[in-house]
Amino acid sequence: MPDHVHLLTSEPTTGTPSTVIQVLKQRVSRRLRRNKRKTAGQLSLSFAGEEILSRFWQRRFYDFNVWSLKKRIEKLHYMHMNPLKRKLVAHPKDWPWSSFSFYANPKHGLIRIDSFR
Repeated sequence: MPDHVHLLTSEPTTGTPSTVIQVLKQRVSRRLRRNKRKTAGQLSLSFAGEEILSRFWQRRFYDFNVWSLKKRIEKLHYMHMNPLKRKLVAHPKDWPWSSFSFYANPKHGLIRIDSFR
């Protein structure tokens, strides 16, 4: 999504989900800062009535524990339908950063997915 990310993940073998999210956020932030030097000012644009963007991530992430296959499928469906709900695409397969294509046909997904099947 343009303004948020959905991530469905299992418990890590070492550490905690919070540590995994922390590392993910740090790596993305560092990569953005490195690229920012190349395109100065791109991330410091502000819109009318908004403050200049000083950070990429919110301080906190919102988690939801998924304990059943039924709930896992429900969450995947929500994630796949989110771009349609926002009128960004006409079909879930059209959103390039979605796992929809993988679940529809594992050989043709744009991004690698460790399936929950």
